[in-house]
Amino acid sequence: MSVLGAQGAPYVFLSLLFASSASAEWHYEQQAIMGTEVTVQLWHEDDKQAEQLIGQVMAEFRRLDDQLSPYKEDSELSRVNREAAKGPIKLSGELAALIDKSLWYSQLTDGAFDISYATLGKHYDFRKHEQADEALTASLLEALNYRHLEFDKRAQTLRFGHEMTKIDLGGIAKGYAVDRAVAILEDAGVCCASVSAGGDARMLGDKRGQPWLVGIRHPRDKSKSAAVIPLTDTAISTSGDYERFFIDDHNARVHHIFNPATGKPADTAAGDSDKLISVSIIGPRGFDTDPLSTSVFVLGKEKGLALIDRLPGFEAVVIDSNKRLYFSRGLNNPQTDLSK
Repeated sequence: MSVLGAQGAPYVFLSLLFASSASAEWHYEQQAIMGTEVTVQLWHEDDKQAEQLIGQVMAEFRRLDDQLSPYKEDSELSRVNREAAKGPIKLSGELAALIDKSLWYSQLTDGAFDISYATLGKHYDFRKHEQADEALTASLLEALNYRHLEFDKRAQTLRFGHEMTKIDLGGIAKGYAVDRAVAILEDAGVCCASVSAGGDARMLGDKRGQPWLVGIRHPRDKSKSAAVIPLTDTAISTSGDYERFFIDDHNARVHHIFNPATGKPADTAAGDSDKLISVSIIGPRGFDTDPLSTSVFVLGKEKGLALIDRLPGFEAVVIDSNKRLYFSRGLNNPQTDLSK
């Protein structure tokens, strides 16, 4: 069975169960929001209420997109990027929480996760096959450093310590959004649902007595799955070099996951077994699995899996540049060669 999803995202299998009563059934909708496909599936006995709940979830995604998009001039994030180098900017409680969590992961990973990647990332256009040249990269690399983000947690203010620094929450916002969506459904008494946004998904409960079967896409063949994992009441986030990329004039893959140390896309050159091309993280909340999938991708197989093995409640499935599949210690599965 194919696991092709939006932008190569993990795709929750939608084989539906027969309704246990005459009225209860699965309700499903997909919309383009936050630059990706947002998918909601929930079990409900009332068609009208299900439609209203799906509408609330989609409205929440649109609200977050309006506030957190770096591409919308009137978003709170865009205002911060315009003004924070001039002095401290007062943040909403929501954005302050996202900045606080992002900086926590920056410290945990020694900078492998860094929302200031936008300092150089903003000069890449994957649709137009455009990237920052060596001169521009060298001139902005100093500004790409989470230590320039002077965040006052108590006052909820943020100041940029370098005039060229910019931020982007692309590595954490969608995971946060799926958590917000699940909270809406949970508060409404929904027992069973799945919500996904690009590479981030979260399951509420199980699938009517069975686990949700979540497919991890083969990173070099979108018609195949690398693994299928049964999950219940949990989140999963996948970062891969196949989601947004282009091949440059030197036949190199230029993708959207940046290594803050170099200011360039994390190197996925073939032949180095420590370099990764896909990372999936399983854990309680998308607010954590989303930044962790980026972090592990940048750290590489050895350091990345070691990090996950130190964090209670999290597991990882990674694929290296030689197309070999590895699992974190808690999954207890042998390595698998996908090249065969």
